[in-house]
Amino acid sequence: MSSIRLDHVSYAAGPEGLDATVEKIAEALGMDRVKGGIHPRFGTRNVLFPLRRNQYLEVVEVLDHPASDNAPFGQAVRARSEQGGGWMGWVVATDDLAPFEERLGRASVPGNRKFPDGRELTWQQIGIKGLLADPQVPYILRWDDGTEDLHPSRAAEPQGELVSVSLAGSEERVRSWLGLDEPEQNVEDLTMEFVAPSGTPGLLSVTVQTPKGTVTL
Repeated sequence: MSSIRLDHVSYAAGPEGLDATVEKIAEALGMDRVKGGIHPRFGTRNVLFPLRRNQYLEVVEVLDHPASDNAPFGQAVRARSEQGGGWMGWVVATDDLAPFEERLGRASVPGNRKFPDGRELTWQQIGIKGLLADPQVPYILRWDDGTEDLHPSRAAEPQGELVSVSLAGSEERVRSWLGLDEPEQNVEDLTMEFVAPSGTPGLLSVTVQTPKGTVTL
């Protein structure tokens, strides 16, 4: 089986908008944010907090753009923001999407983000519909070859490290979704804590080691 590692966690901006949401998170973490960019295929834009171990935290906002009505990612961001904002989901990266395409019965779809200098970060992803149907499960992506230097974790010197995620949901369900059939198989560089959901399953909190110490958002 191909390795699976945590890539990033996504926080949807609240009704106060992207800038105010980012300011609140930056103050809580004691970390600098980095401007991300627009995702033209999804009708969204983001701001980044680079983390160590090739990981990052993104704050994302839906745009008034037709793509956000049609793309599942844009729909998921809008839905979470309309609920007041907050943690939307978590994302794992792999070097081989074929097992996930086979298990989910559909093909991955492309994603991209353009930089002001003309460079373009591209990837393939699958499982976005899970953000709407069952947000305890992550979606899966594969960064395209040759884009390593453009990975969002390299947008600035990382100032923190993701320690763990807390999920309302079922460990059995998450492991089955990811194809982690054996007890020794795990998501690399990630501690997952599960609690029984009192409402909708999903990502409850993220704990980060920061310049301020250990912070849970």
